[in-house]
Amino acid sequence: MNKKMVKLLSLLLLSISFFVMQNSLAFASNDVWFNDLKSVFLNNRAIILAINIRSFNAEDKNGDDIIQPDKGDIAGNFVNAVKRLDELKSYGINTIHLLPVTPVGKTKARGTAGSLYAISDFTKLDPMLDDTSNKLTVEEEAKQFIDECHKRDIRVIVDLPSCGSYDLFLKKPELFVTGSDGKPVVPMDWTDVRVFKSNNADGSINEALYNEYKAYVDMVQKLGADGIRADVATSKTAEFWKKLISYAKSQDPEFLFLAEASECWNEPIAQNAPFTPYYELLDAGFDGWYGNFIAYKNWKTQEDFVKNISLTRDIIKSYAAKKTPKAVIGSFATHDEVSPVITGGIPFSQQIIWLQATLPVNSYFVDGFQTGDAYNYKYANKKASQSYTDDNVYFVNKGKFDIFNLSRKPGAVNNKLIFDFAVANQFKANASNMLNKGEYTFLKTGNKNAFAYMITFHYSSVLVLFNKDLSYSQTVEVPIKDFKSPDMIVPLAFTSTPLVEKNKIKSNLMPGEIQVFMISRANEPAKSKKNNKR
Repeated sequence: MNKKMVKLLSLLLLSISFFVMQNSLAFASNDVWFNDLKSVFLNNRAIILAINIRSFNAEDKNGDDIIQPDKGDIAGNFVNAVKRLDELKSYGINTIHLLPVTPVGKTKARGTAGSLYAISDFTKLDPMLDDTSNKLTVEEEAKQFIDECHKRDIRVIVDLPSCGSYDLFLKKPELFVTGSDGKPVVPMDWTDVRVFKSNNADGSINEALYNEYKAYVDMVQKLGADGIRADVATSKTAEFWKKLISYAKSQDPEFLFLAEASECWNEPIAQNAPFTPYYELLDAGFDGWYGNFIAYKNWKTQEDFVKNISLTRDIIKSYAAKKTPKAVIGSFATHDEVSPVITGGIPFSQQIIWLQATLPVNSYFVDGFQTGDAYNYKYANKKASQSYTDDNVYFVNKGKFDIFNLSRKPGAVNNKLIFDFAVANQFKANASNMLNKGEYTFLKTGNKNAFAYMITFHYSSVLVLFNKDLSYSQTVEVPIKDFKSPDMIVPLAFTSTPLVEKNKIKSNLMPGEIQVFMISRANEPAKSKKNNKR
């Protein structure tokens, strides 16, 4: 980022802070860390970045994208990961989601390092994440990494894999579901893992598996982590989760449990596996879930947008009424999804950034997103020159974050995207009161491909216009209720120049473009008699 852009960013962040000062809610930092993740999450204040430690700060010295230590490359580890924490802090990240850090299976594996989700031991950390140049154990290094996160007011969620490696099945078959042939069940097309058995045939909890999960909770809490993200949480029964969550929260009431579950999921991962819908998981004690944003790229019309956003808000309101508050993440782009840059280019990535900054959700991104990484790896699916598993191919899902090999550090160079990422995250942090307590109104645009909504709180409003069409420009004309000449409009995000007139705004939105405006009113606007949510 050049000096001119840094100066512009500083000025804009200052103006945002001043604009939303009346709505801001600050959390004091302490020398001694006290976990507050559940509270932060339930207030939609978490801005989460998912990272893979073994690639997070890797050094690919010859630029071939694959990390080969025997050729002088350095894989990511807990020690060199600390060097990137100030960078994340500058982007506004206040929570890290650590993709799995446990040992992985090497037999019937995928990729040359093995999938992060093919867990082979619940009580240890992956030795590949150890910095062997010092005398510390990998567990001591992990604890130091988490301590360094906390010093920067960054919270840490650790991933809990849903299935086990074939290696683990050979050691502990009692943990797994088996078919009539006695063989472990393979979920979907995940050939490198096998399905865990959460409950016995009589419906009772499989204590052998529960004890492994309990040991995992003990380990990550001892490391100082602030919460757990449960991979494919739908594949365990509500009873199993209720017992585990109750145990974890008895040790730390602020310890967060986030379920990978969505309203749009209704199938088990295998014929012999259970399926627990998101609402039963929330009832079992999970604090949050992924929501329907996973399917955002398939929402075609404003009606789709309003329907899905309203559904999510209704779910949250129903739990708030029961005094068991829940919250959701903006799961627009996870490590399981193709890079947004491939889906719709930089404009689509900007759209995702600003939707998360202005909707009442916890923001969620994957490392590399902030710089426009398309996750195209030069070695992808080629024969490997060396391997740490029984797979001799650099297996990669095209356009997706690599979780199977020792890969380069995620990232590209797109200063515009980095700029928007930092500004949007700063805005979200400062405007949390407005976003959580404000009145959301979905506006008519006269164009089925262009969406609009406004958030109003006291004397301030935020107007969001965006073009869901990733191929063609769309013209919109949106009314701004009660807009008067003393009122001030400040643009936060735009590519094309809008035309602001009395009580309306006109714009020709470029493909995928999003426009965001702060409206400072001279007088508090009249409350709408009818909230047009549906």
